[in-house]
Amino acid sequence: MRALVWQGPTKVAVKDVPDPQLMNDRDAIVKVTSTAICGSDLHLYDGYVPTVEPGDIFGHEFMGEVVELGKGVSSNGNGLQVGDRVVVPFPIACGGCHSCQRGLSSLCENSNPNAGAAEKVMGHSPAGIFGYSHMLGGYAGGQAEFVRVPFADVGPLKIEDDLTDDQVLLLTDVLPTGWMAADMCDIQSGDVVAVWGAGPVGLIACLSATLMGAAKVIVIDRVPERLAMAEKFAGALPVNYEETSVLMELRELTGGRGPDRVIDAVGMEAHTDLSVVHAYDKAKQLAKLSTERPQALREAILSVANGGTVSIVGVYGGFVDKFPLGSLMNRSVTVRTGQAHVHRYIKELHGRVRSGEIDPTFMISHHLPLEDAPKGYDMFKHKRDNCTKVILKP
Repeated sequence: MRALVWQGPTKVAVKDVPDPQLMNDRDAIVKVTSTAICGSDLHLYDGYVPTVEPGDIFGHEFMGEVVELGKGVSSNGNGLQVGDRVVVPFPIACGGCHSCQRGLSSLCENSNPNAGAAEKVMGHSPAGIFGYSHMLGGYAGGQAEFVRVPFADVGPLKIEDDLTDDQVLLLTDVLPTGWMAADMCDIQSGDVVAVWGAGPVGLIACLSATLMGAAKVIVIDRVPERLAMAEKFAGALPVNYEETSVLMELRELTGGRGPDRVIDAVGMEAHTDLSVVHAYDKAKQLAKLSTERPQALREAILSVANGGTVSIVGVYGGFVDKFPLGSLMNRSVTVRTGQAHVHRYIKELHGRVRSGEIDPTFMISHHLPLEDAPKGYDMFKHKRDNCTKVILKP
């Protein structure tokens, strides 16, 4: 089959690779009909996530048709059958462990065969993730013609034929991640919510905060097209950090108090107009002295109101420098974070898509054949041609 493989930092190619095979009675093989490039894929692409190896297949946002099943799938769980059209959550979850039973599917205790590697960095291991390093399982991703799906009696959600791929593909990650970002804020009537990042997850976080009853949503970014999209589709007030001081602007917009809830939807490769800070963070990251460029997170913490909540869904991989811990502690700030527990949210969000309450297609800017995936990565990374979300078609 054809698949996108990593060859080194900023180098990917579409190559012939072996077809996936069933390895367990709970496996399925899915023929991919649509797969997306995610912002967190760029961290792998750029070489910032450890334990990514040449030849690894990327892609954790994918959907398609079930073409083969292990004998333990169709008789259990979701009753999956060959021929079913499915979307697949990006975290791999067994459905039966302590974490899965509590609805914390991205912390599944049984899906990461390389848990020991993750424990060395994180203390404990999260779930395995499709196409996201050997530390998180070494699973082949979905930017390919076919993919093996473990625990297929738990994860895949069957999709009706009257919904297009574009309408439901983002149920795999972007929709649940943005929704969970707002959900973790515990938004109350009258709350002001500020979101760092107007990429796909940030856009959904803005929309979700609005749907959850926020009185005002503010979005911080530097890309005019993305800021305009957040304003048009989510009713968010745009702030371009290259044109103003974010902390001062947020104080003015909130009467000096700061936003009640803040969301970091940026993660480890944050950019800032403060050239000295950006150069410092980037130099330490490139030298492997720090794994993150956390300027968006710093601003979010320093700007949130006393007693407020910081929600972090932007991906971080290890350790940060110049972290304002004193601000958190002294101002009674709550921090909530995590990879999205997609299994918890996917059915509800599917219903909201079906009803028309949420239409994620507004953020999809490009469709490309899988063979053009390297072009898609370059375009998405550098935000060329007003690129906000790239869908690949094998």
